[in-house]
Amino acid sequence: MSFKDHFSQQAADYAKFRPHYPPALFDWLAQQAPGRELAWDAGTGSGQVAVELARLFEKVVATDPSARQIDNAEAHPKVEYRVEPAEGSSLEASSVDLVTVAQALHWFDFPAFYAEAERVLKPGGVLAAWCYGLFRTGSEADAVLDLFYTKMVGPYWPPERRLVEEGYRTLPFPFPETAAPEFAMEAEWDLDDLLGYFGTWSAVQGYREAKGRDPVAEIRQRLADAWGSPGAKKAIKWPVHLRIGRKAV
Repeated sequence: MSFKDHFSQQAADYAKFRPHYPPALFDWLAQQAPGRELAWDAGTGSGQVAVELARLFEKVVATDPSARQIDNAEAHPKVEYRVEPAEGSSLEASSVDLVTVAQALHWFDFPAFYAEAERVLKPGGVLAAWCYGLFRTGSEADAVLDLFYTKMVGPYWPPERRLVEEGYRTLPFPFPETAAPEFAMEAEWDLDDLLGYFGTWSAVQGYREAKGRDPVAEIRQRLADAWGSPGAKKAIKWPVHLRIGRKAV
């Protein structure tokens, strides 16, 4: 399975505009791990998850096949970034307490990655993968968001996006699963923050390449009319869909 690079071109914006996961998610994940020596964040992107894990683990290895994503990742003394695919890491066998995959599992070759997770996890080690779909503002802007997501750039979402929309429920999973609490990402954004986030979407990139136009610029006025004052902050919320399982002891 070849690497489908939907994000390198907008890697700097990806690092700047992507929302942040709640610290409680990582606190809970660390409690599930058999130890705190080593965590691996596969498909790390801009390193957001890796830096959060560094609060809780002695060392974090963060991998991504995109060198540009790694170049834009946040530096941290406890995080080692490596440009390599999730399906073939350079980690030692039975060395990892926790493997995390945030908003990236749908891009992976499932059998190959699951075999790699099985190889690198310690007995009793934990694999956690999660995704988040379309957010809500609880305002009139949501109707414009839906139009943009489904009609305007909808045809340009890669096929894998369907797995995110299904909350990863239909994905195969290699280990017996554990029930998880509900988590959500929350942010306070103005209109420019939201438009910057749109620019990180793979479907937006696909639209630009196909049509030679920027759909974010095309939707801006309609969204601004629904938003109100452009500088006004709105509460944004994304439910997190988490699957977690444990390797046999």
